[in-house]
Amino acid sequence: MTELATMDFHPQPQAGQPKPWAFPAPERGTLDNGLTVLRCHRPGQQVVAVEVLLAAPLEAEPAGLDGVATIMARAFSEGTGKLSAEEFAAELERCGATLDAHADHPGVRLSLEVPVSRLPKALGLLADALRAPAFAESEVERLVRNRLDEIPHETANPARRAAKELSKELFPATSRMSRPRQGTEETVQKIDSAAVRAFFDKHVRPATSAAVIVGDLTGVDLDALLAETLGDWTGSSAEPRPVPPVAADDTGRVIIVDRPGAVQTQLLIGRVGADRHDRVWPAQVLGTYCLGGTLTSRLDRVLREEKGYTYGVRAFGQVLRAAPDGTGIAMLAISGSVDTPNTGPALDDLWKVLRTLAAEGLTDAERDIAVQNLVGVAPLKFETAAAVAGTLADQVEQYLPDDYQATLYQQLAATGTVEATAAAVSAFPVDRLVTVLVGDAAQIQEPVKALGIGEVTVVSAE
Repeated sequence: MTELATMDFHPQPQAGQPKPWAFPAPERGTLDNGLTVLRCHRPGQQVVAVEVLLAAPLEAEPAGLDGVATIMARAFSEGTGKLSAEEFAAELERCGATLDAHADHPGVRLSLEVPVSRLPKALGLLADALRAPAFAESEVERLVRNRLDEIPHETANPARRAAKELSKELFPATSRMSRPRQGTEETVQKIDSAAVRAFFDKHVRPATSAAVIVGDLTGVDLDALLAETLGDWTGSSAEPRPVPPVAADDTGRVIIVDRPGAVQTQLLIGRVGADRHDRVWPAQVLGTYCLGGTLTSRLDRVLREEKGYTYGVRAFGQVLRAAPDGTGIAMLAISGSVDTPNTGPALDDLWKVLRTLAAEGLTDAERDIAVQNLVGVAPLKFETAAAVAGTLADQVEQYLPDDYQATLYQQLAATGTVEATAAAVSAFPVDRLVTVLVGDAAQIQEPVKALGIGEVTVVSAE
């Protein structure tokens, strides 16, 4: 008779007490050349994230050269005074580093990620790109060609086309915000190496720039490292550019971007609001999340779950340009897509959701779930050094205090249902929304007109 084998079970692990979490607090300083530096030691984060912010906003682009900031941003990784584009790329690769750059309304941002063991080499490459970018004529020409190739694809993308039309509608033609961030075919094809160099010389200098460094800095003499890399970058001292006021017209109206034969209609419904300096921002974040922040939010519950019009509709707030005096501007929007025959009914139900919200308010359950989702998942959202660095860079770019994010979570948790409702209703008033529809005008124009949500205009998709 064989003896049965026995198995010893270890006791099941028990959950410990949750540790209190707060958004990491950076240490702020200034290098001798005027560069602002925020550093944040994150034990265990062996991939260091570096963000460099350059005060070269889109509104500073010369007339007729929209897109020059984007070409400049892309050209930073295309060689330096010492290295060709191929050599620069090879050196980055040897470091195991990635370097990305993009231009937006507040300025140009460079994002570096690198293993901490290779940080000295990678920071040296980044400093070389800022100190002595090559802006070689052949490389700039190639970047311009690449950008021109992208434009038709963006025009063909319904979501991108809707965003372009909404900006054009909301802002006056004289405002840089009314035009595509990365330029048009007409403006990009005028950009050459001399234009990029002139924009760089006029706007890029350490005294108006900032660097954010996040990761496990154990054993790293960051002061010495910065002194011999970014600290060696020179440039004239200058005051930051004033942030110009922005006018906007969010009178309720509908613009249909005609796409004959389209089987779906892309929706983008928006208006402008105050930036993150406004005290209503935390309540607005919470109320907007309840309205359309996730799959369980009210818009999705009605338009996706109950009616089956869409795969998802989202509501969000996005800062376009912040100002130290709080006169910045944000975009408040609702986006999604529906099948063509249901465009009218879907918009009708969307407006009903907004009217019901104004009449009856949010429920405590909706508010509680939103707080749990926004505040409860924050430790997961900021697990990587890049996520922390990106948020700290946003704060610098938007003239916010270094403890802003930590304070925001406390404010969200303390915001009540009534306050969140009021903020959401103010954010999306039914009579002051600009609605952009990219779809088949022949099928959707009359049903949309019948809704009475604003004068309807049809424009070409080109």
